[in-house]
Amino acid sequence: MVFKGVVVELIDADKSYKSKKYRYYVLGIFSVTYMFNFVDRQILAILQEPIKVELGLSDTQLGLLTGFAFAVFYITMGLPIARLADRSNRRNIVASCLGLWSLMTAVCGLAQSYVQLLFARMGVGVGEAGCSPPIHSMISDIFPLKERASALGFYNSGVNVGMLVGFLLGGWLQEYFGWRVALMAVGIPGLLLAVLMRFTVAEPPRLVHSSAQAKNADQLPSFADTVQLLWSKKTFRLMVLGGSMCAFTGYCLFSWTPSFLIRSYGLSTGTIGTWLAISIGVGGALGTWATGYFADKFAAKDVRWYPWILVATYGLPLPFVIAMFFSTSGIQALMFFIVPAILLAGYLAPLITVTHSLVEPGMRAVSSAIVLLMVNLIGLGLGPVSVGMLSDYLEPDLGPESLRYALFLFTSISLILSMILFIFSAKYIRVEMVVSERSDH
Repeated sequence: MVFKGVVVELIDADKSYKSKKYRYYVLGIFSVTYMFNFVDRQILAILQEPIKVELGLSDTQLGLLTGFAFAVFYITMGLPIARLADRSNRRNIVASCLGLWSLMTAVCGLAQSYVQLLFARMGVGVGEAGCSPPIHSMISDIFPLKERASALGFYNSGVNVGMLVGFLLGGWLQEYFGWRVALMAVGIPGLLLAVLMRFTVAEPPRLVHSSAQAKNADQLPSFADTVQLLWSKKTFRLMVLGGSMCAFTGYCLFSWTPSFLIRSYGLSTGTIGTWLAISIGVGGALGTWATGYFADKFAAKDVRWYPWILVATYGLPLPFVIAMFFSTSGIQALMFFIVPAILLAGYLAPLITVTHSLVEPGMRAVSSAIVLLMVNLIGLGLGPVSVGMLSDYLEPDLGPESLRYALFLFTSISLILSMILFIFSAKYIRVEMVVSERSDH
């Protein structure tokens, strides 16, 4: 409320966060926010075939629309917003950015040309850049190390729930009302969530590292300090590159699988949306949470389990991904996709947990932004457009099947590379990772 020109918080953060129920209420709000983040980011995957037909687009243009155009602004804005989050009210940043990306998603439904849709997607990218780094920082302040990967895993399950909502609503709304209505229908509710966050979530008290007893923002570690510290750690370099390969695989599959199933097997958007909503949304949410939970459980005895669990998580789906691309029917392909759908979004919780344990608390939002810059630059920025370009190149010889082989090539290679990088990171993590928390919890 405002009293005599002074903004007064309605919630006492110091008292509120002592309540376990309130901590998990806030975590729930964060997870729903991330759900909206991925609904608005990924809904184009189920809508891109009718958009392609109406606007007369190539696969390369679709790849730019779903990946690169979004990723450029997401990455460019992510670092300055994260830097601001380490110095100011993170809750307000997230609420404002949530309102922006939701509005721009609805605006996408009004686009009359490829250029207009491209600029609207850039606006979505700018807004979504202010989501995860501030929230990662707040979660690390709310939960101690022994619970942090589990909390981050629960938060990251919003990815899968977002895909559930995006694929299910997007698929059926497209069939009955068209792609424009689908975009507006998923964009508008985010504006209401932004208001709820602003007035029911308190900015958590910040933890202070023993070497950073700064009393004002000017004394916080610089961006260069954070980059230098992270890049000096072999654990970080190997894990973030492994995570980037995971993101590359995931964005290729989640962006192009609906189009692959439509072109190669003639399935409808409603059928595809329902199947993917269940497998990615329900199964993937459980898989993402479980990856964080078991990483916490096993890493309590040996921190090498943070990368080891990712080796298992990304090794198991490989034969199923290959089998999917050479299935004899659309339903068979969807059945093979269940295992990859459950496991392929689980890398961020262990990766962020390790990253935050390598830096000071005042570096956490920026360190998260650096992680997201890397995984989104390689995964989101290069993944969908690379598949689209190769598909266009192969189309004269393979016709509609060009997408099948472009997807098979890129996803198989990136899965194998991710496992190799995680295996090597386990050699250094016990020496470099800070496993003791200070006086915060």
